[in-house]
Amino acid sequence: MPELPEVETTRRGLEPLLVGKSIESFEIREPRLRWPVPSDLDARLGKRRIERLGRRAKYLLIVTDGGTLIVHLGMSGSLRYLPRPLGAGAHDHVDIRLAGGGRLRFNDPRRFGSLHFAAEPLDHPLLRHLGPEPLGDDFTGEYFEQACAGRRVAIKHHLMNSRIVAGVGNIYASEALFRAGIHPARQAGRIARRRLDGLVDAVRAVLGDAIGEGGTTLRDFVASDGRPGYFKLSLAVYDRAGAPCTRCGLPIRMRRLGQRASYYCPACQR
Repeated sequence: MPELPEVETTRRGLEPLLVGKSIESFEIREPRLRWPVPSDLDARLGKRRIERLGRRAKYLLIVTDGGTLIVHLGMSGSLRYLPRPLGAGAHDHVDIRLAGGGRLRFNDPRRFGSLHFAAEPLDHPLLRHLGPEPLGDDFTGEYFEQACAGRRVAIKHHLMNSRIVAGVGNIYASEALFRAGIHPARQAGRIARRRLDGLVDAVRAVLGDAIGEGGTTLRDFVASDGRPGYFKLSLAVYDRAGAPCTRCGLPIRMRRLGQRASYYCPACQR
């Protein structure tokens, strides 16, 4: 699933290609995504100028002078800028045609992604209740300590709760917990403040490293051919069950926490 670093990589790649251009129209080939694609996107956003590209958690925000298009990539979605028309494939569900040529293409084989219009994006139901951004100033050790106080839930679940902190998915939660030396099943409310400080720093570091390497699960959506994200080459625990720990050499283990596979080192994480 596309996670925060992949969406941020997409945002950074597309922003210089889109900002300042106007949306000509929408070509909707398949409206049946996770939620139906709004039929009035042309009326709301046609002829509108793109002012900036933003991101909230795992949502991409295409901000125009007449409202915002919220894009969620779901399980398998992607956005690609095409400088010239290219025949649509089976899963190319929506094209955003730009004035003067070029288009932004939304591809989603599993159709769990979605597109939404919002006059005020932060008031949209999908974004309204999200917690602080993990790379923002509000995600601090003090805040996280208060959010963990008295909670018996596993710290990994707590870290992935978007109402606590927005956009930390399974891959990066596993990697941050390894860097911080915290077992993913440890109760959130039983972790000392100094260790929570270390986890906040680890979350910031692992997300920053992943963004710098173009993400893990997606391709680079700037070029029409795409390029892979390389952070998967730096993963210490995720999807490495049975492989030696990069610190101590013991085999990495995997256990299920809820419906999620959690990877950890039995010696380095406690």
